[in-house]
Amino acid sequence: MAEQHTPRSLIVSLYGAYGRGLAPGEEPLPVAELIRLLAVLGVDAPSVRSSVSRLKRRGLLLPRRTADGAAGYALSDDARQLLDDGDRRIYTRTEPKLSDGWVLAVFTVPEAERHKRHLLRSRLGRLGFGTAAPGVWIAPARLYEETRHTLERLELSSYVDLFRGEHLGYAATAEAVARWWDLPAIAKLHEEFLAAHEPVLRTWTATRTDSPGSAEDAYRDYLFALDSWRRLPYADPVLPAELLPQDWPGARSAEVFAALHERLRDRGAEFVQA
Repeated sequence: MAEQHTPRSLIVSLYGAYGRGLAPGEEPLPVAELIRLLAVLGVDAPSVRSSVSRLKRRGLLLPRRTADGAAGYALSDDARQLLDDGDRRIYTRTEPKLSDGWVLAVFTVPEAERHKRHLLRSRLGRLGFGTAAPGVWIAPARLYEETRHTLERLELSSYVDLFRGEHLGYAATAEAVARWWDLPAIAKLHEEFLAAHEPVLRTWTATRTDSPGSAEDAYRDYLFALDSWRRLPYADPVLPAELLPQDWPGARSAEVFAALHERLRDRGAEFVQA
């Protein structure tokens, strides 16, 4: 299936990559710059404005004037926290250990507020939790802090109890995680990422050092790779190797993204700051 890069998702990826700390004094990105930077990715100006409006309504972008009085948008505190939490997933690849343990989320939502039950389920799933039992969700223990931030930001924490612990049986843990997560579906996401972006890495790797490629090309290839990759560390909880199939593609896709990040991110910044 072809990758889908929506205008809204690309804007979030742009702010995540280049919208924090590049401009002096955290100056907001001018609307004209957003339009220029998204045009390179195939997004037209009306789509940029429409997507920015949606992000503003969600409280993620705040309208601000730049130093020279131009209209622009800055990140809200919630958006900054969201991106900071995301950085730990997107850019940090630690080797998980079974001894690290698990975090359990147990929730109860009154029938009168059942819409929040759906919101809780979908949000825990997007954080990488698997379903251990009805109303009981499980994830590697390292996801605790981000889970707490997310539940508090969405005002859902009063419905949830969080626990840390280890799996003591009775099924073998490898068999258990195959029930808790849809491992074939997660593997397919990694394979799709590799199919789209491993050839890009090969092309850049083959580029001569005295002809390193344009900053615009680096920016474009990096933003598309980041926009694809940043979903994966949420779909994939990154489980210890002994719990996964032998041919698991997760480590290889992480290596491809890390190599693209190292090679293209700073080069792409030259285009952003031009």
